[in-house]
Amino acid sequence: MTLTNERRIPKKPVSAEDHSLIGHEAIWKVMLRKFMKNKLAVIGAVLLIMIVGAAIFAPMLAPKDPSQQVLLDKLAPPGKDYPLGADNLGRDTLSRLLYGARISLLVGFASVAGSIFIGTVIGAIAGYFGGILDAVLMRIVDAIISFPSLFLLITLVTIFEPSIFTLIAIFAVFGWTGTARLVRGEFLSLRKSEFVLAARTLGISNTRIIFSHILPNALGPIIVSATLGVGGVILAEAGLSYLGLGIQPPTPSWGNMLQSAQNPQIMLGAWWYPLFPGFMILITVLAFNFVGDGLRDAFDPKIDD
Repeated sequence: MTLTNERRIPKKPVSAEDHSLIGHEAIWKVMLRKFMKNKLAVIGAVLLIMIVGAAIFAPMLAPKDPSQQVLLDKLAPPGKDYPLGADNLGRDTLSRLLYGARISLLVGFASVAGSIFIGTVIGAIAGYFGGILDAVLMRIVDAIISFPSLFLLITLVTIFEPSIFTLIAIFAVFGWTGTARLVRGEFLSLRKSEFVLAARTLGISNTRIIFSHILPNALGPIIVSATLGVGGVILAEAGLSYLGLGIQPPTPSWGNMLQSAQNPQIMLGAWWYPLFPGFMILITVLAFNFVGDGLRDAFDPKIDD
């Protein structure tokens, strides 16, 4: 038997940082694979991409000016000039739907961003420090939750002048309680973990431990809550606008399009007028709920890949 001397090239040692990056990359791949297995979640994601894209490019996609009134074409049925018909003032329904998507999505995303920020900060502080501070913050949460949400929204919108900013502020200020409870629960379970105890031993500040060490491990439930929350805010905005307390005309939103179509004669004789904004609200809320369910399954380690 002949022995040969093989030249072995030493492998580059893998650092702890490289191991961490590889581990995080593998986790995200697993979550993506689990999300893709949920067909409804994938359909919801595709629908949301289309709806958000249509809202962003509304000026290029809208065939007419959404505020242009042609009184001779009032309640014109769907056809060549008006693909989705015209409203009671002769305005193009398709154009108003596209621009209305901008308003409805803006209110949804901005409100949830504000409520998630407030709820995350309060929940993190309550869950990390515990004790009297936790008890006081949670009693505030209980007090806000005890108010009937619909009557509270109607009262506040009636007191303040209805506008986009007013709606976003109200939804953000009074919509954080669920997120706060969720984040508090996550922090209560994570604050006694070994990596937290090690960080304290090293003298790392509480602020850095909360936002750099614990919070990244609690992002999964927060993202799911945010996704489901956007659909709820869009539905709430549509309800307020339907009652005349939301976005005010001539600015189009899906809710105030339904509000101006609530005449029984329009409901029966011009079915296309209330149908399309109602359909868009339904599809958008369902899409957010589907995506939220898919993300919840993706972030749940108990569900097999």
